[in-house]
Amino acid sequence: METHIRLKKEAPGAATLADWANSNRRSLQIALVAIVAALVVVVSAVVIANSRAEKAQEAFGDAMHIYETPVALAGQPVPPGVKTYPSNEERAKAANGAFSAIADKYGMTSAGRNANYMAGVTAFEMGQTATAESRLKKVADGWNSERASLANLALAHLYQQTGRDSEAIALYEKMTRNPTTTVPAGLAQLQLASLYEAENKPAEAKKIYATLKDKDKEGKTAIGDMANRKLSGQAIE
Repeated sequence: METHIRLKKEAPGAATLADWANSNRRSLQIALVAIVAALVVVVSAVVIANSRAEKAQEAFGDAMHIYETPVALAGQPVPPGVKTYPSNEERAKAANGAFSAIADKYGMTSAGRNANYMAGVTAFEMGQTATAESRLKKVADGWNSERASLANLALAHLYQQTGRDSEAIALYEKMTRNPTTTVPAGLAQLQLASLYEAENKPAEAKKIYATLKDKDKEGKTAIGDMANRKLSGQAIE
């Protein structure tokens, strides 16, 4: 009897819900259609993004193939069917065009950002330092720390080669404080020591080499071995 009474008391609530659903059927249908449409848009966006990423990666691979094409000087024998370029500058020019196109078209993809870095590298190889600096700075300011480190390393080299040593030193010191897998602290320090040697500041360079050697007394790492050889006056190939 109590159960029967309880059901009777709940019945008006259930009826009210049914009445509400019936009276709002049109609104519910519109909401459902909107949800389905939103899902379709999201799925379509993912499919398009994946397709663009695949195309960008394929194009980047083709551009790298150009960049890795061998250079053959005039008169140098070349096997039949092997593509070559007459100089590093000509190869860089061909690769730069490909990398720049990928970076501009697929800039939001990972391959597009890698292409922007390589566009900066090849622009520098072509002697276009302003373009190279602009490209590399954009990559260095990106969220990916590994890619940014490579761009900063290239920028530091650009600064060093164009008489802007103070800016190069600042970047090497920054990379030393913020090491990554692509540019460990030891590599940045080696580059800084090399810069000091070029500036005829052997004491500063020696101090860095000594620090690196102390961190790897047995010379088991490439960086430790190079520092040890520098301190002993051996040439580094």
